Amino acid sequence: MAKISINIKEAKIEKPELIAGIDLGTTNSLIAFVNKETGNAETVKEAGRNSLVPSIVHFDQNGNVTVGSEAKPFLISDPQRTIYSVKRLMGKSYKDVRGHEDYFGYKIIDEDEEKLVKIRVDNKFYSPIELSSFILKELKARAEKVLTAKSGERTEVKRVVITVPAYFNDSQRQATRDAGKLAGLEVLRIINEPTAASLAYGIGLDKNEERTIAVYDLGGGTFDISILKIHPDASGGIFEVLSTNGDTFLGGDDFDRAIVDFWLKKNKVSKEEFLDNKSLSQALRLKAEGAKIFLSNHNQYDRSSEGHPEHFDKLSKSFIDLSRTFREGWHTSMMQNFDFDISRTEFESITRHLIDKTISCVKKALKDAKLDASAIESVVMVGGATRIPSVKKTVSEFFGKEVYDKINPDEVVALGAAIQADVLAGNQKDILLLDVTPLSLGIETMGELMDVIIPRNSKIPTSAARQYTTSKDGQVNMKIAVYQGERDVVNDNRKLAEFILTGIPPMAAGLPKIEISFILNADGILKVRAKELRSGTEQAIEVKPQYGLTDEEVEKMLFDSITHARDDMQARALLEVRTEAQQVLQSAEKFLNKNSELLNEDEVAGIRSHMKALEEVIESSDKDLIHVRLDELNEFTHPFAHRVMDQVISAAMKGKKV
Repeated sequence: MAKISINIKEAKIEKPELIAGIDLGTTNSLIAFVNKETGNAETVKEAGRNSLVPSIVHFDQNGNVTVGSEAKPFLISDPQRTIYSVKRLMGKSYKDVRGHEDYFGYKIIDEDEEKLVKIRVDNKFYSPIELSSFILKELKARAEKVLTAKSGERTEVKRVVITVPAYFNDSQRQATRDAGKLAGLEVLRIINEPTAASLAYGIGLDKNEERTIAVYDLGGGTFDISILKIHPDASGGIFEVLSTNGDTFLGGDDFDRAIVDFWLKKNKVSKEEFLDNKSLSQALRLKAEGAKIFLSNHNQYDRSSEGHPEHFDKLSKSFIDLSRTFREGWHTSMMQNFDFDISRTEFESITRHLIDKTISCVKKALKDAKLDASAIESVVMVGGATRIPSVKKTVSEFFGKEVYDKINPDEVVALGAAIQADVLAGNQKDILLLDVTPLSLGIETMGELMDVIIPRNSKIPTSAARQYTTSKDGQVNMKIAVYQGERDVVNDNRKLAEFILTGIPPMAAGLPKIEISFILNADGILKVRAKELRSGTEQAIEVKPQYGLTDEEVEKMLFDSITHARDDMQARALLEVRTEAQQVLQSAEKFLNKNSELLNEDEVAGIRSHMKALEEVIESSDKDLIHVRLDELNEFTHPFAHRVMDQVISAAMKGKKV
């Protein structure tokens, strides 16, 4: 195998622009840059600290934010205010995460299945975009601190490249870009994580040697497989992505959960009991992470393993401190005799199905690339979960060769992002990156079917067009609904946008020629244009998924965060009490219509009076006053409802034996 390195020739300009690369991960995030003195891509490390920043956000009772290692202990001590694995929620609706709610130790709001999920912390609601922006702000601050100390002059990080899983759809990519904007960063490019990893590994390959490689990326929360071809070039190389596949709900976290489920079953602890105790569930999840890491180098894990130095060899000091605190506080009556034993054989057995899922994705990617496993010359391993021996063994056996994992799998994606950032800064001109779109893009046609315009695994940037016509005589408007996915029926795919082409000249059905053009840029962000060719009538939009944010929304959120604007919980609470009041009024009206003969005139008049009092304040902005009138109506009608029910039951049971 050719020797692989990440050494990069220094650009010959006086002050090369600094553009950083960011790996915004499910479990950990990190930022990297190309050192202008050495030409090497390197991650940002503060003195005495790991380059990894845990993707954890904690809010205290006053709303102050803590991010990273310092936030980790709060997973146990304050789980309701501590957010983790938010990447799994990026660009997702509640409909998308249904069935996975138990995974999260915090409250996910189910307010609308088709809207972006919200996370509730006390009386405030956060989107995954806002929470991710806190992590990005921490990375930005850390990089600026380190770079300023190195250079001796103030250094700002303003422009970045951010990586995403290859199988992220348009909504998730847009959400990532919005998080960057909210963090005060200009996101120059969104690139796929496996593609970034191939850049880090690919620099220095024999320029006369064409290679086909597979990048197997198993991170904390997502899995990706990409098949790439590296073409030789006189000046560097062309990185061409042939295909990609993956699962955005499959990662190292799922291996941890498998251990937790194993322990619960072994100790006869019910899932309900486990989930009801958020501190317990987080403590067990973190303990399972430690067990997983320990089993990578040992055959057995038990209580005594916690004292072994290798138990924490891959974890930060904060996790060591956290685990000590956890052990010291682990003396509840239920857990004193808890059996934590698990062997490597048992671990491999309970996680076999997860590895098989990744291999299924690998097979699909190879099929899309029209290749057999034997055609792959190098297999690159990326992501912390690839350290698991059974993962390495299975992947190696599938491809029939040793896997390549010489670069730290936790850092390789950020290093590749830094290289791509350096290319965009104009400091390197010997790399060409040809990425692909992971999912097909098309429009809805008659019968609620999807007509694909840009197939999945098309090279980006790209554009494609197709002609359509009208279905009715004299039709002057046409709805253009844009979808992303691989199913034939649009309801099974993700709707990205919808707009109306107006001004079509009235003609007989079939005569207008309407060209629909899709333009997909290097970030995987889509623009759609519709044009009636006979008249020249045209309309174009940049697809802003319903899960993304407009520029105005981002600006408003930035302004609100600076000025500490009024908590949106107040507005939500007002809407909730109004809705409840309307429902109670409707119920009271039905009650009177159905049961007025069972009440006397004073009782009916009293109910009407309380209903009127509530109706008079229901549109006011005083939620407390609405609550008062609502409670007064409920209290007044409560005894009547019981009396009516008793009378109805007595009448129904009259003459019957019990």
